[in-house]
Amino acid sequence: MTRVTVWFDGDCPLCRREIAWMRRMDRRGTICFVDVAGDAGAATCPLDRSALLARFHAEEDGRLLSGAAAFAAMWRAIPRLRPFGLAARHPFVLALLERAYRGFLRVRPQLQRIARAHAQRAARH
Repeated sequence: MTRVTVWFDGDCPLCRREIAWMRRMDRRGTICFVDVAGDAGAATCPLDRSALLARFHAEEDGRLLSGAAAFAAMWRAIPRLRPFGLAARHPFVLALLERAYRGFLRVRPQLQRIARAHAQRAARH
């Protein structure tokens, strides 16, 4: 069984939701999730912390991956998502996923603001 380490931005409401969902899906406990926004995650960062906060990173089989390749590694560790992760090993599929991920990165700040505002409104009610 391949163990995957995932570094994520725990200050990002979108990232927290995604990781919470992945934790529920990871019933075998094959993924080690590390929050790099907190001080505890800083000690295990394989890269500069700002680089880890800028893009999604994962380590699979001793290889550090980022972007769509990192998501695919995480998917391969979860049986229900494994087919998507295996499909992403094809260069064409990975290139499409990376293009979509880069598009997401462009709108991520706006989506974070919306998610934070929604969470604040929900907390008031």
